[in-house]
Amino acid sequence: MRTYLLPIAVLLSGGAAQAAELAKITVSNDLDLARPSETIAIPWSEINRALPGALIQKIAVKDSQGNVLPYQVSNVAPQAKDPKGIGVAYGELYFQHSFAAGEKQATFTVEKTETVTQPFATKTFARYVPERLDDFGWENDHVAHRTYGPALAAPDTGGVGKEVLVTSGLDIWFKRVDYPIVDRWYNKGHDHYHHDEGEGMDMYNVGKSRGAGGTGVWDGKQLYAGRNYASWKVLANGPIRTIFELNYDSWDAAGAKVSEVKRFTIDAGQDFDTMDSTFTFSGPQQLNVAVGLNKKPSDKNQEEKIAVGRDGVALTQWVIQATKGAFGTAIVLPSASGITEDALNELIVAPVESGKPLRYYIGAAWDRAGHVKTAAEWQEKVKLMTARATHPLKATVTP
Repeated sequence: MRTYLLPIAVLLSGGAAQAAELAKITVSNDLDLARPSETIAIPWSEINRALPGALIQKIAVKDSQGNVLPYQVSNVAPQAKDPKGIGVAYGELYFQHSFAAGEKQATFTVEKTETVTQPFATKTFARYVPERLDDFGWENDHVAHRTYGPALAAPDTGGVGKEVLVTSGLDIWFKRVDYPIVDRWYNKGHDHYHHDEGEGMDMYNVGKSRGAGGTGVWDGKQLYAGRNYASWKVLANGPIRTIFELNYDSWDAAGAKVSEVKRFTIDAGQDFDTMDSTFTFSGPQQLNVAVGLNKKPSDKNQEEKIAVGRDGVALTQWVIQATKGAFGTAIVLPSASGITEDALNELIVAPVESGKPLRYYIGAAWDRAGHVKTAAEWQEKVKLMTARATHPLKATVTP
């Protein structure tokens, strides 16, 4: 029996692998709340053990009613080689299920097919954007984001008016459609996406702040933040889940040299991204890391009213703008030790050890997108994310 804790727990029923044309997956849920669009992630090695020889382009994933579900197989942590061509060199199988309130168990099958499975609609996506000063953009069917790379941080040495911004803060692109827009907006040209032409807009302010979920080292009085990301790596890219990493070169944090690797996990149908930040440093046994929300997040020339929620492991904002609608932002940090602030940011703090990832969740929603309409609805979303973080799904895989 094997146990996998992140992002769900997966247990393989005992017994030697046997030839089979069908594998059964049973997923258990111990949360009473409804859980829409949960991604079920199972190591492909477990599927291969229960369904030897299954190939990613010739399977069907079905629910208990026989409905065919969209699925994805990633290259996250794959076998190095598959010399016999028997389907062992894949990473994880992803598919989704929406648990109704009180639904404690759901069953699925993975079946071999004779025909090739057609691609499914893309709901998550990420890419490096060299044409816009090394931006890195990502999205799901609810909301999009971007952050900033080394070209934007480089000085305008030629005196040609190149934009310069040094920040490791995270931006939000609010969308009102469920299809991918990152490529479309970048192809419109810089600044065009600051106007809502029916798909949404970039109206979030980052500047020198942490934006919506940037990090830094907190010494109790001052925040020490890194620069723009230095390098990137995409590990999985939709249609259901996208995973990528951004590496941040070391910076000085009150005498400690600190570097960071951020791993982003973006799932379809969610308002929150899962973040795993690993800080590397020497000297102190622990450091305190703060995750921040910009205190002045509204678009330029927008009067705003901001309600801030500071509730233990959750830090939230509900922002009402004069003419561009309302939006919510949030950070859920299960290991939080306190909530504080500096001149630019609301901050939620947790201790970290060198080389050990810190898990937290960053969320955003715009009322004009329709997924959240009020501050109360946003608080319910945050409460659900907080509950989901501490109640992982569990699954068994059997032939």
